[in-house]
Amino acid sequence: MPLALLALAIGAFGIGTTEFVIMGVLPQVAGDFGVTIPTAGWLVTGYALGVVLGAPLLTVLGTKVSRKKMLMFLMGLFVVGNTLSALAPAFGLMLAGRVVASLAHGAFFGIGSVVAADLVAPHKKASAISLMFTGLTVANIVGVPLGTYIGQAAGWRTTFAVVAALGVIGLLGVARLVPEQGRPPAPSVRGEFAAFRRAQVWLAMGMTVLGFGGVFAAVTYITPMMTEVAGYSEGAVTWLLVLLGTGMFLGNLLGGKFADRHLMPMLFTTLGGLALALFAFTFTAHDKVLAALTLTVIGALGFATVPPLQKRVLDQASAAPTLASAANIGAFNLGNALAAWLGGAVIAGGLGYTAPNWVGALLAATALLLAVLAAGLDRRERTAGRVVAGSPRPERAATGAAAPAALHR
Repeated sequence: MPLALLALAIGAFGIGTTEFVIMGVLPQVAGDFGVTIPTAGWLVTGYALGVVLGAPLLTVLGTKVSRKKMLMFLMGLFVVGNTLSALAPAFGLMLAGRVVASLAHGAFFGIGSVVAADLVAPHKKASAISLMFTGLTVANIVGVPLGTYIGQAAGWRTTFAVVAALGVIGLLGVARLVPEQGRPPAPSVRGEFAAFRRAQVWLAMGMTVLGFGGVFAAVTYITPMMTEVAGYSEGAVTWLLVLLGTGMFLGNLLGGKFADRHLMPMLFTTLGGLALALFAFTFTAHDKVLAALTLTVIGALGFATVPPLQKRVLDQASAAPTLASAANIGAFNLGNALAAWLGGAVIAGGLGYTAPNWVGALLAATALLLAVLAAGLDRRERTAGRVVAGSPRPERAATGAAAPAALHR
């Protein structure tokens, strides 16, 4: 695998850290600015919405420059946003810094997926994408716990300053290691939006929203679930998140490896397994050991869907993949926001802290149904292609009909 993938993984590590570390330092941020925890929660919501909006917007704007230059610009935007967060004198500016940083998120992963896939042979594309996303999964194992510890020991502003420094390293890595690929082959806005005329592109993004959303329905409320239901202490939640991140790391690598060989069967397996694991979590959450094991499995199955879903979008939007790829990253975050809202709604409805697990199971099961539908459309398209390819040409039919008449003259 090319060294350029290392630069992309470093950038992904920084982005993954800044996305999730806010959850570990949220009480400190709220206390320093004198706002409530729900108000401080806008730092999470604002980031997710920034990803959804920024992914297509910046990707369209980026069609005018080379992908390498666009990746460098996005990492620069990431550095600016996190620096603003670290120095913000008021909550409003802190929120603005989060939004600025989030704008780079979707476009970086979207464009980075295309770049990663172009760096390797066709049969290794999903593996290359998974290696880039490895930075995101490692962030959940190392970056988020370490950032939380730094925030508790030296203040949350130091955490965001360190994240900004990671962005600088990622920027230098892209500048040094990523080759210049030129401008995208189809840079027009109309050409990029043409990909969304295909039903398969929408089905793939629907799987993304519902499948990965199922994971976030559960993990968004993992702290009260593990402390109030499983009986863990608050301090143990950090290590439970490390287990979750470890599962994500392993699932991401396996998802990339097997998706290169059998993409749709891989999606059937992971989405079906995820639905079952989330449903089981409703019951295993009452036992410390089983809860920890189930949480790891959910992380593995959840992130095993990421490389195949991203490659699925690239395959179905092959004529203009950049915008569709970035939009699919936005779909991940849209799923996160939707699932978190649904999970909160069932808790508020008095159904208990384990209720988000069966909500997540229903979301993952619906994603599986979309995968079955997409596979059915694939078969119909292949059948139609064979029928067209096997049909006799009109001129041949006419010649064949005329030949016997010629013999009688």
